[in-house]
Amino acid sequence: MHRLARSGGTAELLRWLAVRAEGWAGLVGPDGTVLHAAARTERVVVPDVAGLVAEGANALTERGARAYSLDTGAHTALLFPLSADDPAASVLVVVAPRPVAAGLATLLADVVLPLALCLQAETLERKRRRVDLAESRGREAVLHLLMTGQLSIAQQVAGALRPRLPDPVRVCVVECSGDGRDEVARVCVEADGGRSWIVRCPVYARHLILVMPAEATEPDAVATDEAVAARVGDCVVGVSEPVPLADTATGYRQAFHALAVARELPARHARFGASPDPALVVGPIGRQWADELLTPLLTHVPRRTQDPGSQELAATAASWLAFSSHATDHLKVHRNTLAARLRLIGELLGLDLHRLSDQAALDLALRVRATPAPACTP
Repeated sequence: MHRLARSGGTAELLRWLAVRAEGWAGLVGPDGTVLHAAARTERVVVPDVAGLVAEGANALTERGARAYSLDTGAHTALLFPLSADDPAASVLVVVAPRPVAAGLATLLADVVLPLALCLQAETLERKRRRVDLAESRGREAVLHLLMTGQLSIAQQVAGALRPRLPDPVRVCVVECSGDGRDEVARVCVEADGGRSWIVRCPVYARHLILVMPAEATEPDAVATDEAVAARVGDCVVGVSEPVPLADTATGYRQAFHALAVARELPARHARFGASPDPALVVGPIGRQWADELLTPLLTHVPRRTQDPGSQELAATAASWLAFSSHATDHLKVHRNTLAARLRLIGELLGLDLHRLSDQAALDLALRVRATPAPACTP
């Protein structure tokens, strides 16, 4: 019994009880809902569980008993509340053919405690997974806000999580093997003491994205990205140059390019080179060109409230240029929605987004506009 509780939990215990009782065993909520159940064979008759629990609950309350037995024709139903002090506790219900096997009632009384502990542990595990999922989605939302330039909102949302968003930052993309993202994320936390903002990439299932402080706290400390590449033998790491937090999208593009280089290096690690970004050297004329090209998009007013506005369309364009068809995963939209938005963007800008030259023009214009004006010098 205790071995089954440790290895198989509630499901294995109920399956074992059903075999011992030669019938049906289940855990039932106070409203009669079957939470878990098992039967010895497929031909075992499933009882009217709601009726049994209702009748048993009344009998247990009136008599102050800790168990209840009810004969139903050719079968006997045995009811054991998992907690005698909690009226909302689940009830163990076992239906066995008459006559009931000797010692079955004693066995059920003994199994109540391990069954209750298994159910409690499984409930806590489900809650933990929901919390982890909520935190993961929250981090993903903060990264999305940073990538679309909504810095103040990103910092407000990030305030409920840990750690604080650093500024300036280096963006690091770690490519893991197989299902190793969770283990690599743990290594990243250990390597930098939890100072980096770690996000599981919503687009590429093998990628981790780290938004980490631009400089190490200690002069002799090994950089987080180098430590991860050294400790995890089958991962590849690409890192950006130091960038302001507001330029996280630029940092991600740099890290993504560095990742492609790192795949061909024995060290499996590369940092983005120091060559000037085109958005930094186009000068005032280039900035004027970008403003003129993007004005129809940035001033677009949707005809209906449910239609995407200018900011949403610009974010869609940036996501599609970065992730292609995978932008549906990044933006959490249907592929038809993405196609409709791209058609509208092309119509507003007078571009054919199926042409590589027009894609390049849109990408450069968006990057120029995201670059602070003083940096766009001749």
